[in-house]
Amino acid sequence: MPSIPRTIRKIVRGDQHYPARLNDLFDPPSCLYIKGNIGLLLMPMIAIVGSRNASAKGLKNASHFAQSLSKAGGTIISGLAKGVDGAAHRATLGLGANHHTLAVCGTGLDIAYPLEHQGLMTTIGHHGLLVSEFPPGVGPKAFHFPRRNRIIAALSLGVVVIEAAEKSGSLITARLACELGREVFALPGPIDDPLFAGCHQLIQQGAKLVRSPQDVLEELIFLKNPI
Repeated sequence: MPSIPRTIRKIVRGDQHYPARLNDLFDPPSCLYIKGNIGLLLMPMIAIVGSRNASAKGLKNASHFAQSLSKAGGTIISGLAKGVDGAAHRATLGLGANHHTLAVCGTGLDIAYPLEHQGLMTTIGHHGLLVSEFPPGVGPKAFHFPRRNRIIAALSLGVVVIEAAEKSGSLITARLACELGREVFALPGPIDDPLFAGCHQLIQQGAKLVRSPQDVLEELIFLKNPI
């Protein structure tokens, strides 16, 4: 196995820095690789997830929710994917100091996926936190992403689904979050828009319909400290 770059730190289960919330999983990662501000693992996290092929409105909503929830004291967590994930990460970083985002990756932390997010990944590593259960050198595989999603779900107080088609990976995150007792929120859209079919399905199954970040904050208990 290749050596771990100095900027990447390994945390094993049982370590004082290992997030206790991951122990709610039936298969907690035996270790995590992290790069960035380790203190963010102790912060209240809110996941913002959604379609990789989000609409312009979806990207705008992702940015709006990310910034509003960050201003309220939440650390924004997502999966570094195209679309909604990237918009949420960028919007949080755009607020500057004292606003943080955490990206859970489906690769080793020395490999950017998608490649176009290389710059975003580097910025999060400097100003936020990158997390993976995969060691350096491990590239993307299809089965990595559901595993990534379970970490996002477990670390979060709640999951906000911005846009999601009927078979979106975001639904995996949302359903795992529900099974773990986390709050699940979904934005509604036109009933005939396939980009919202997954959101509507979640709402039918009990997710809270949300129209604004305030709707999310009403359900989550953590220190609300607007900056």
